Amino acid sequence: MRARFLGKDPNSQTSSSPTLFATDRTDRVTYIAQGWKVTDPEVLADVNAVAPVPDHETLIEIPEDVLKMYALRYLEEQDR
Repeated sequence: MRARFLGKDPNSQTSSSPTLFATDRTDRVTYIAQGWKVTDPEVLADVNAVAPVPDHETLIEIPEDVLKMYALRYLEEQDR
């Protein structure tokens, strides 16, 4: 599997920013998000109350601007 850069948060510092990548999987459409690891105990408690996060997964926080990159790619795919 390979990852293609889609964009990064324009308000972040160069060396450390939330970033979005698209994968080239053929069995399903997936994205890789680089973001801030969620460590806030209240957030973790809220999430775990609904669906516990397995040991092999983590939660990341990414800004709305990064998610807009996904929306733009989705709209481009619909136009093809």
